[in-house]
Amino acid sequence: MDEINLATFGGGCFWCTEAIFRKLRGVKKVVAGYSGGHAENPTYEQVCTGDTGHAESVQIAFNPEEISYDELLEVFWKTHDPTTRNRQGNDIGSQYRSVIFHHTPDQKKVAESCRDMLEAERIWNRPIVTEIEEFTRFWPAEDYHQDYYANNPSNAYCASVIMPKVEKFRRVFADRLKEG
Repeated sequence: MDEINLATFGGGCFWCTEAIFRKLRGVKKVVAGYSGGHAENPTYEQVCTGDTGHAESVQIAFNPEEISYDELLEVFWKTHDPTTRNRQGNDIGSQYRSVIFHHTPDQKKVAESCRDMLEAERIWNRPIVTEIEEFTRFWPAEDYHQDYYANNPSNAYCASVIMPKVEKFRRVFADRLKEG
């Protein structure tokens, strides 16, 4: 049986992040939800206030024989802006922060090394502000948030924000997409 590992990332709106990671070969499941906060079993409405400390996140179940954690990090870094604190585009608040929740000491080491390398390469004009935190708990978001982009293609946010991100992702990572 194939080994399955977990990765948990917050890269702004979880609808955008989930839509991208679902398309990667080696990714078995992506769940939109909340991580990094203090409230038990938070709701979307509570997280949107910014008072729970949670970030909109995705939890990714992946087969490390098909896709590495390093490759997931590469997609993470290249599909959002890691230089804006508590913001992605028009989405503003701590719930939209850029954050990596590491599940193991090795994931922490790899994430920090990758961040430091990107910072040294000066890929962005501003410093990287992505937080790297120990994973503690993940709360799945309400059902209507799961696979939101695929289920709501005519939604204005999906058409104007998510679709361009997904199209760019498909161009940049064409060699890593699932078939079909």
